[in-house]
Amino acid sequence: MPRIAVFSDLDGTLLDHSTYSWEPARPALERLKADGIMLVLASSKTAAELVPLRSEMGFDHCPCIVENGAGIIAAGEEAGSEAIVHDALMNAVSQMPETLRQKFESFSDWGAEGIAEHTGLPRDAAKAAGKRQFSEPGIWNGTNAELEDFIANLAEQEVHARHGGRYLTLSFGANKADRMKEIATSADAEFTLALGDAPNDIEMIEAATHGVIIKNGHGNPMPTLQGEADKRIIRTAKEGPSGWNDAVNHFLDHFENGQNWHKGVELG
Repeated sequence: MPRIAVFSDLDGTLLDHSTYSWEPARPALERLKADGIMLVLASSKTAAELVPLRSEMGFDHCPCIVENGAGIIAAGEEAGSEAIVHDALMNAVSQMPETLRQKFESFSDWGAEGIAEHTGLPRDAAKAAGKRQFSEPGIWNGTNAELEDFIANLAEQEVHARHGGRYLTLSFGANKADRMKEIATSADAEFTLALGDAPNDIEMIEAATHGVIIKNGHGNPMPTLQGEADKRIIRTAKEGPSGWNDAVNHFLDHFENGQNWHKGVELG
């Protein structure tokens, strides 16, 4: 086997959209562990949310990408409370003209109770989601013109603003694709597999040597990506962890048995 690293989104990809279970993906996960292949979880989740999942799946020995690429948690590292980057980020936000600042309601404004109310998460999960270290999600309540001023003001302080679904997320830059390249280079990986189901996974999927779009029956369909034309990027016929299991097994079969990458029986 060549040196391989697998990078995966969580919600709707490795985790079921409704139950948040990864059980259907267990066979492929066990195969990755048996073959000594790195699995890097890449999510919008905080370290407090993601590190326990990494441990539960048995991949503590691998780094993970948190807060949509704003940060990396090293292999074996626990979820800490240090928030130097987040503090600097919120300081930049506090420097905004009040007429703009008041139009941005964020997780730090809401606290655990407010996060639970806005996201529908149980309180304990909402508390973990609020333990930001590298980024700050929120909702914009102003006009589009005001939003342009808000983003321009932040850019002067090197803060990036990015829409991902419902939330406008602020960070000092870097995305899942940037972090994937960083980790793959450090691991000297010859091939990378990236799996995701939503638009915020596109850059990561396109940057990998092999990409998989997991079928998503609950949100906007993924647009056709450039890599699909030459079959470097493929789609699954099944949703969530079931599709993930098929795709990862197919990827490993491609290298172990010479199976054609773009002609999987269980793939769309």
